[in-house]
Amino acid sequence: MENCVIDLIQSDPSIMTGKPVIAGTRITVELILEKLAAGETVEQILEAHPRLTREAVYAALAFAAQALKADVIYPLRESIQ
Repeated sequence: MENCVIDLIQSDPSIMTGKPVIAGTRITVELILEKLAAGETVEQILEAHPRLTREAVYAALAFAAQALKADVIYPLRESIQ
């Protein structure tokens, strides 16, 4: 999956202010994660964004997981609503 992420995710300051996107699109990893967190299925995301592939959605998830492995602590509020 690591090579898939390298090939499918890009970050370029001239595209979406440098946010990680699916290569060749302006669809951000952030947008994909937000849609999944809101309960959308992969199929619904693919329908809404025909340029996406299932592999690209999973690459976005893998990218996010790798990003969270960094030695950075993200404090959370006591209750998230």
